[in-house]
Amino acid sequence: MVHNKKKKLSIMIPCYNEEDNIPAIGNAIAEEIEKSLPEYDYEICYVDNASTDNTREHIEKQCAENKKFKAIYNVTNFGQFNSPFHGICSLDGDCVIPICADFQDPVEMIPIFVHEWEKGHKIVSGVKSSSKENGFVYFLRSIYYKMIKEMSSVRMIEHFTGFGLYDKSFVKLLRQLNDPLPFIRGIVAEYGEGFNLKTIEYEQPQRRAGKTHNNFFTLYDAAMLSFTSYTKVGLRLMTWLGFLVGIIDVIVAIVYLVLKLTHWNEFHAGYAPMIIGMFLIGAVQLAFMGFMGEYILNINSRTINRPVVVEEKRINFESEE
Repeated sequence: MVHNKKKKLSIMIPCYNEEDNIPAIGNAIAEEIEKSLPEYDYEICYVDNASTDNTREHIEKQCAENKKFKAIYNVTNFGQFNSPFHGICSLDGDCVIPICADFQDPVEMIPIFVHEWEKGHKIVSGVKSSSKENGFVYFLRSIYYKMIKEMSSVRMIEHFTGFGLYDKSFVKLLRQLNDPLPFIRGIVAEYGEGFNLKTIEYEQPQRRAGKTHNNFFTLYDAAMLSFTSYTKVGLRLMTWLGFLVGIIDVIVAIVYLVLKLTHWNEFHAGYAPMIIGMFLIGAVQLAFMGFMGEYILNINSRTINRPVVVEEKRINFESEE
C-alpha cells in the first residue's frame, strides 16, 4: 500500500528581544495550522538574532516540549534582512512562510496563502491594504514605496514587507543567488513574475506586546539598500543637478559681468552672492557625496563577500539528519 506523504509547511519566525511574544506566536501558528490545515505536516523555526533578553529561554523550553519547534541562533545581530533570508534558505519544507514574532503578520493569513499556493502560485505575497500602526509612519511608508516603484527598473510591490509564502523552487533560487546583502522584497519583485506571483491584501494589526525595533536608522537602512540595489536614480540625479547648478552659475556670472560693465561705478556686487553661491554648491556636493557613499558602501559590502549569517547553534534539526 502506498501512503501519500503529507506536504510540509515551514514557518520561519525571525526574532530579536521578543520575550513578550514567544511562545505565544508559536502556539498561535500551530493552532491555526492544526485547525485550518490538518492535512499538512509543519515545522516552526525561530531564527534568533542574538537576543539579549529571555527570548532564547522561551524558545528552548518550547523546542524541548515539541519537536516540531526548531531554532537557529546567530552569533550576533545580522540585521533585519540577512537573518530572515538565511532562515528561509535553511528550511526544507515544500514551502516556507516567514512571519513576524510581534503578531503584526496575521496568522490567519497562513491558510489563505496555502490555498493560493495549491492553485499554482509559487509566491504569495501579503500586501498591507491598511495598518493600525502610527498613521504618519504609514503615510511615510506609502510615499517611500511609490518613489522606489517609480524609480526602479524592477516593478517593486507597494507595502510588501516579506510576509508571504515561498515555494521550495523559489527557495532554491534564493540559495543560488550568493548575495551578501539580500533584500527579499526586491528579489521577489524581480523574479516574482516567473513564479506566478500572487498578492493578497490584509490589514496590519498593532504590535501585540513589547517595543518595536524599527527606528529612523533601521528604516533609513532599508530605504538606502533598496535605492542603491535597485535604482540608478541617485547617481543620475547627481549628474543632472550638477549640470543644472553649473548652468545657473554660468548665467549668474554673465549677468554680473554685464551689469558691472554697463554700470561700472553704480553696481557693487558685494560678497553676499559669492558666499551664498559657495554655500549652495558646498551643500549640494556634500549631500551627493553622502549619496555616492551609500552606493560605494553597497559595492564594498558585496565585494568583501562575508557570509549572510554566522550561526551559533541549531535546535531540533538533528532529528532530520
